[in-house]
Amino acid sequence: MKYRSIMNETSNKVRVAAIQLDAALGDSDRFLADSERLATAAASEGAAWVVLPEFFTTGMGFEPRISRSAPPAEGEPAVLLARLAAAHGIHIGGSALVRDADGHVRNAFFLFGPDGLLGRHDKDLPTMWESALYVGGTDPGRFDAAGLSIGVALCWELMRSQTVARLGGQVDLVLGGSGWWSMPDWPLLSGVERRNLARANAAPAAFARHVGAPVVHAAHAGRVECDFLGTPFRYRGRLEGGTQVCDADGRVLAFRGRDDGAGIVTADVPLVRRPPTFASDRFWLQKRGAIAAAAWVYHNRVGRRFYERAHRARLAEVQR
Repeated sequence: MKYRSIMNETSNKVRVAAIQLDAALGDSDRFLADSERLATAAASEGAAWVVLPEFFTTGMGFEPRISRSAPPAEGEPAVLLARLAAAHGIHIGGSALVRDADGHVRNAFFLFGPDGLLGRHDKDLPTMWESALYVGGTDPGRFDAAGLSIGVALCWELMRSQTVARLGGQVDLVLGGSGWWSMPDWPLLSGVERRNLARANAAPAAFARHVGAPVVHAAHAGRVECDFLGTPFRYRGRLEGGTQVCDADGRVLAFRGRDDGAGIVTADVPLVRRPPTFASDRFWLQKRGAIAAAAWVYHNRVGRRFYERAHRARLAEVQR
């Protein structure tokens, strides 16, 4: 297999693509088909690096069946990425829920090149109701590929100073994705939601400035409805989109908003490392607001208990 050219012949630029998917919570067949179609289109536009969103095979909401049915690490998500990388001579990555040999479910980002798997990163801290569906990881999220040092940051990893600490000044390119959801569709939260959307759209560029490296960020858009963890209510909202490519100075080179639906953004991004700006004096890189902060604490606590019960039940079922 001939590798697609990694670097622009006249500069230190690389053509990258980030994919935005439409919400279809738990519909793996649709997500896999859409991912393959859009990744193939991105390769046809000359992208050497293609990034799929976080949870690119299921989407994200409080839907326990997407955890119960998580495939093994070598299952369908990895098979699709491996096939696309080999068929098009590209590097391609995305994250999916997978069940490992220890029985736990993790949110694993896989990066494949034409010759196979190059690295895996498990998201460190599940966000809010995600805590009910998987456990976090502890790896550094850095690996070498095609002569570059690659970092991975998923959704709210882009919001935390500890991610800058593990990647800042050490990577040439950050690959990331998110499944960032809106506030519920409640009139009293309209102002809070405007700030939430702005925060979601700003997170990749802000992180690029902090980490000193370009960021390729893929996302989900569209409507979502699911149970509202820890409450008797239904959640009705949307995924915030914000698929984009940012350079090392945080300039947005290409952008696709949540109202633009599924599609691709591409850009020729300069591979320039800037000195990182560490934010060790605080946990979060951006202020989240009181409601988001309270939801983080409450849903993480409730979600962990839910996951532990579900995990024990799965182990008991296997042992019978």
